[in-house]
Amino acid sequence: MKATEVPAIAGAFLFEPTPYADERGFFCRTFDADVVRSVGLDPDAFVQDSLSRSAGGVVRGMHLRAGAGEAKLVRCSYGRVFDVVVDLRPNSPTYLGRAFLDLSGDTQRTVYIPAGCAHGFQALTDTADTSYRIDRPHDPSEDVTIRFDDPELAIPWPLPVTSVSARDREAPSLAEVRKQLEK
Repeated sequence: MKATEVPAIAGAFLFEPTPYADERGFFCRTFDADVVRSVGLDPDAFVQDSLSRSAGGVVRGMHLRAGAGEAKLVRCSYGRVFDVVVDLRPNSPTYLGRAFLDLSGDTQRTVYIPAGCAHGFQALTDTADTSYRIDRPHDPSEDVTIRFDDPELAIPWPLPVTSVSARDREAPSLAEVRKQLEK
């Protein structure tokens, strides 16, 4: 497994496993504490694993946590997603930077998203399972959502959006969220 920096987002990393394939399919390591540690992250900091399943065209996001934030490892374990990370840390050298990543069950690549960054994705296959490893317990009172189609974000969703949650559809703009986060 190798780790590389995501240039558009300071402190974000992409972890790429080495799959071993044969006639049965493949096997690969999707988490390696030593590799995580080698880029300065604490592998023991992750306290919660979650999984979402999405149908093709579904958009989930853009989500982040207020307060101390929430760092996470995100991987598409089955299918394929167009993954989006937006840096909303005002003191970051990549503030308002955006990263667009292709995550799929075929590659099992994992992106590390630092606290203070918004995250979302669109399912590109009929079924897409996305796994999250999160560094602190979920607190719904800290949920922050930005409209997935906010013009300031200008996210180039690759497919027509087939479905979003009411929360995502009714979310405030990036400008409104930035004001909220600055309080």
